[in-house]
Amino acid sequence: MTIQQKTERLAPLSEAQVKQYHEQGYFVMKNGCSHDLIDTYNAHIHSIRSAEVLEEWAKPRKGKEAVNDKDRFSVRLFNPHLHDGFSLQMMKLPVVRGVLAQVLGDEACGVQSMYFYKEPGSPGQAAHQDYYYIRNEPNTLTAAWVAMEFTNEENGCLWVIPGTHRLGLLPHGAVKNLKEHEAWTNEVEGIDLSQEIPAVLEKGDILFFDSLLIHSSTRNRSERWRRSYVCHYIRHDSTIEREDLKRKISLV
Repeated sequence: MTIQQKTERLAPLSEAQVKQYHEQGYFVMKNGCSHDLIDTYNAHIHSIRSAEVLEEWAKPRKGKEAVNDKDRFSVRLFNPHLHDGFSLQMMKLPVVRGVLAQVLGDEACGVQSMYFYKEPGSPGQAAHQDYYYIRNEPNTLTAAWVAMEFTNEENGCLWVIPGTHRLGLLPHGAVKNLKEHEAWTNEVEGIDLSQEIPAVLEKGDILFFDSLLIHSSTRNRSERWRRSYVCHYIRHDSTIEREDLKRKISLV
């Protein structure tokens, strides 16, 4: 029996696409993840949250013995890659590793993962910059947002303001529209939010974006879900300030 060798790192982006990413602060990789893989992963996460007895890491509300049935499929699953092998491999998708190396100039490491449900009627998150929540030096923080199903304006897609990653970190304050957005987050200040454009994604598309890009999401006004798997990465030589995100996951 021969040991399987790791494949060479992919380079899926053209020079023009890398340039576009740096100019706009984001890029959509069409069909970055196969439908079969997404369907299998969605079913896997559903089985984890459907279990009669949930492991502590998988509970919607940490530290609570009783699990509310509604919370099972509404509260995000935080950092599943630290506990679940399938989630870890989803963080390490070869196409993601390749794109990150191209836009960051070197190998990246995973630092955070989140599986979002966003059921019908649920609110979105106000406009913000990820760097506000996840400080790292030098700042190389990048998100890969995998659409686990079709997402558009109706079911609460992401909205972005192209080029705002060049503005640096802006002040964040209290959320203004509580009918549209979660109250526990913060909202960027001093920016014209009418410039936002929707990031409509087909199932399997991956949205890569810079940590300083201003982005938000809106309330899910449809009868459809808007599931997504979102991972954050830094270049291997960057350092995270937050104690809970210091562990770096190699993508090799």
